[in-house]
Amino acid sequence: MQDEILRALVWTDYRLTLLFMVFIPLTLIIWAAIKKADAMVRLLIIYWRVASLLGITVFILIASWPIGFVSNFCAYILIPISLWFWVDLNDEIDDQSQSSLKLALTSWRWAVSIYCTIAAISTIPFLRCGFVSGAIETTFCQVWTEAPLVFREWFLTDRYEPGVWGFLGVVGLIFYVLYLGYFVIIRLGKQGRSAMEQ
Repeated sequence: MQDEILRALVWTDYRLTLLFMVFIPLTLIIWAAIKKADAMVRLLIIYWRVASLLGITVFILIASWPIGFVSNFCAYILIPISLWFWVDLNDEIDDQSQSSLKLALTSWRWAVSIYCTIAAISTIPFLRCGFVSGAIETTFCQVWTEAPLVFREWFLTDRYEPGVWGFLGVVGLIFYVLYLGYFVIIRLGKQGRSAMEQ
C-alpha cells in the first residue's frame, strides 16, 4: 500500500514537472517572442538553460545511476534562483505595462518557485539514494526510475542499453557543471546580477 502511494506521488511529481517546467514555459517563450518582449524572452532562455538539468537527470535515471538524485535536487534549487536573480530583467519586466503575457509570466514564476521549494524539500529523503551504497536497488529509490524508463520506451530507441543514455546524461552533467562554474567564478564577478552583456 505504501509503495503504491509513493509511486502515485512520484508520478504526480513528474506530471507536474512536465506541466510547469516544459509545457507552460514553452508556451510563454513563444508568446513572448511573438510579442517581441525581449526581457521576457531573455529570462526564459536563461530558464531553459538552467532547467536543462532536469532533462540531464532523466537520462541519468534511465540508467538508475545514483548521481541522478543529486542532480534532481540541485535542479529544484537552481531553477527558482534563475527566475528571480537578474536585477535588470526584473526591473524591465516590472516596468512593462500590464498585459496578459506579463500576468502569465509573473504567475508562472511564482508557481514554479513555490513548486520547486516544495519539491526540493520533499526530495530530501531521496538523497540517500544518491549517497548510501545499495540504496538505489530499493523500491524507495527505483520508483524514481520508472518515468525515465517510460520516456526511453516512448521517445528513444531500445537498441541501446540504459547505460548508454546514462553516459550521455553524465556527459551533459559535466558540461553543465563546467558552465555553472564558469558563470559563478568568472561571469558573475564581471557582470554581477545583470543578465545583459556589458
